[in-house]
Amino acid sequence: MIGASGAIAGVLGAYLLLYPRANINVLMWIVIIVSIIKVPAFIVLGFWIVSQFFSGAIADTSSGGVAYFAHIGGFIAGMCLIAFFKHSSVKMFPKGALLCI
Repeated sequence: MIGASGAIAGVLGAYLLLYPRANINVLMWIVIIVSIIKVPAFIVLGFWIVSQFFSGAIADTSSGGVAYFAHIGGFIAGMCLIAFFKHSSVKMFPKGALLCI
């Protein structure tokens, strides 16, 4: 399987540590009504990583498809490696960032 989705997941993991309270515009649709709402990054990315885990747990591996656990591995790698690659002027945990849960 070829793809860059694990690397993109790593960028998402790094973003979560750097900007956990940043608002992300999310397109929501309920029946026919469409709306864009702002949701904190830790909620959006938390939902995404949990959905990747459950999708990987129930995926049929015999037919190829999406490498869900590569996404999870990339996400975790991004969270671990951001401390080494970030610029020294960028704060890792902005004041109050860990109080978001």
